[in-house]
Amino acid sequence: MTPETVITVMHQTLEVIILLILVTLMPALIAGLIVSMFQAATSINEQTLSFIPKLLVTILVLMFAGPWMLNMVVNYALRIFENIPYLIG
Repeated sequence: MTPETVITVMHQTLEVIILLILVTLMPALIAGLIVSMFQAATSINEQTLSFIPKLLVTILVLMFAGPWMLNMVVNYALRIFENIPYLIG
């Protein structure tokens, strides 16, 4: 296994990880920003007010994007397993 092969596999792995993280965290970040703007406009300083919407948005994203995320991970794992003979030799 050459160093270039290892770097390529790690690069693809990091791409999949970053994509899965972004799909989960970006909606929560946007929900947090909207709630923060609402809190700033109304001068409400309740900590749980920002936590609950982010939690709900994250759960909803995982419910709707979960099958796609699982499919992506399974396809990546299958690709890695299928390419083991080519990666080694």
